[in-house]
Amino acid sequence: MYKLQITASSNVGLVRTNNEDMILVRNKYIRDEDYSTEIDMSVCDRLAVCVADGMGGYEAGEVASQEVLSSLHFFLSDMPEKLSDEEFNDAIVEWLNSINNIINSKGKNDDAYHNMGTTLVGLLFYEGRVYWINCGDSRIYRFRNGTLEQLSTDHSFAALYGDQGHTNAITNCIGAGCTTTFIDMQEITGDILVDDVFLICSDGMTDMVDDCHIERLLDIDCNASQLCHAAIDAGGYDNCSSCVVKIV
Repeated sequence: MYKLQITASSNVGLVRTNNEDMILVRNKYIRDEDYSTEIDMSVCDRLAVCVADGMGGYEAGEVASQEVLSSLHFFLSDMPEKLSDEEFNDAIVEWLNSINNIINSKGKNDDAYHNMGTTLVGLLFYEGRVYWINCGDSRIYRFRNGTLEQLSTDHSFAALYGDQGHTNAITNCIGAGCTTTFIDMQEITGDILVDDVFLICSDGMTDMVDDCHIERLLDIDCNASQLCHAAIDAGGYDNCSSCVVKIV
């Protein structure tokens, strides 16, 4: 069984006054800091490594991203043993609908949280199986043999209709008044190789640093903090969060 070498970094950037992003690595919540750890998957049967990019006025986005990651962590920890692939997928969809309703209810009941919401992207490990998940326009990439590949598809108007003439407005997220939401989910258990690197990041990373630049940075073993600083050096217009997961 392999190990995970993980670095994570979440930074407010140069323009925003508060950081609405949050990263979850196992039971550690990361915002406005750098973090690194190594996890032996032979003694860890369930784990979430995810990024959430919150949205909403005042500090509402911060609340949404933290609440969704906290909920996911405890849901995965309390999940029954020996679920089939179909049962696991159904459980995640059920959780998604539940947390979407919770976030929307808070937005309706408290003006401070009006229209708060968040994206969610990351890796889920459950009893030897591995899945990537995505809801929104945050991204997960795989870097293998010198080549970067985006695994997720952005849930945005630009992705649907092309970049030209379209905004980066998203078409799907958790909360933000969305009465329905969906999650892309793909099992990749049989397609994990030693030395694979997964990059999980918010759009504050990918809006500032293009894929070719990211590929070059990963090719020289840059960690999450170095990737975020590349986005800051490019202007840092948004919060930036990245998590680098290497299979060893």
